[in-house]
Amino acid sequence: MPISLQPLHGVKVIEFCHVAAGPFCGMLLADFGAEVVKVEPPEGDVMRQWPPLSQGFSENFASINRGKQSVMLDLKNPEQRDLARQLVLGADVLIENSRPGAMQRLGLGWDWFGPRKSSLIYCSISAFGQDGPRGPEGGFDLTIQASAGVMSVTGEPDGAPVKAGVPLVDFASGLYAAYTIAALLTRVRHGEPGGQVDIPMFSTTIAISALQTSEYFGTGRNPRKLGSAHPRNAPYQAYRASDGWFAMAAGNNKLWQQVCQLTPAMELLDDPRFATPLLRAANQAALKVLLEERFVHRPVQRWLDLYASAGVPCAPINGYAEALADPQAKHLQLVQPMQLPNGVSTQTVGCPVKINGQVINVNTRPPALGEHTERVLANLQTPPPVVALAADNEPKGETR
Repeated sequence: MPISLQPLHGVKVIEFCHVAAGPFCGMLLADFGAEVVKVEPPEGDVMRQWPPLSQGFSENFASINRGKQSVMLDLKNPEQRDLARQLVLGADVLIENSRPGAMQRLGLGWDWFGPRKSSLIYCSISAFGQDGPRGPEGGFDLTIQASAGVMSVTGEPDGAPVKAGVPLVDFASGLYAAYTIAALLTRVRHGEPGGQVDIPMFSTTIAISALQTSEYFGTGRNPRKLGSAHPRNAPYQAYRASDGWFAMAAGNNKLWQQVCQLTPAMELLDDPRFATPLLRAANQAALKVLLEERFVHRPVQRWLDLYASAGVPCAPINGYAEALADPQAKHLQLVQPMQLPNGVSTQTVGCPVKINGQVINVNTRPPALGEHTERVLANLQTPPPVVALAADNEPKGETR
């Protein structure tokens, strides 16, 4: 992608992150042209050990750390801590996802940088936020899905608690962080100060549950698990055919009429239980039984072809192999080549966004641990100016 189409070209980001939410945020910024330097401890981001490993290099790590530079520093060492400070003072953005207080104990908190660089955007991603009764707690995608309500509406009605199969907590938090940083960069470019950004995974997860929280506010009742079904529409779920399952979303009366005509199940149009979307949703268990009595006599593809011909949204239940092989995935140029630092050639999913009809061509190569340490630190031989503060404001280099 030409530099002119990279909205964040010229922005420098220092990332002190591990595992998923923070690294995903950094990758999103890198995709849009920011220079992202990932500062890692001597043992590296723990995600480097996650399988699948291609000749020793984690493809999980590669998938959310592309286009970055890696600098290895022991932040508990005061001299290397000072190098990290210089890196940040020469940058526009800092991203970290340690427990609240950890960066401050290392002497890398907002309290140190804020008075010295007012334009800095200091973004902290944590489980519950930087303060409050649960601020000190840690958390992972599973525990936040549990505490923020997601698991209460996921799975079959009478089934055991299950989490969403995609780590939506981590990636929703990373998305909130990235767009907040981008918004603040616009302000900084107009000469205004940056600031401290607090991204609690708990609150971002509740925020993306807008339909569920509004249901609670409107009824006073907890939303319930419905499997693949919808609380306000039907037929709108997965159905069993003779050779497997398919999903159909006939979310309005016109589509419902098409389903009844094509199935055929015309008698259901006169059934008062199914007269409106809300009534169909209220009686969807009975509706599912009646529809599947017809569906089980034909294969999945037959139903997909039949309904698609009338514009009824429907889909097979794809695995990722099938989703990535979809002709639309090819048209959107989602699958991109990736070369790992050890020379292994593999693939990844590129940036899904287009600008003016053009796919954003990203640097898909992830860094080896410490690969850019020497080169990046060499540029610190002339450190940026530091505002002098009183000695008693200097934080002590505490350990985690």
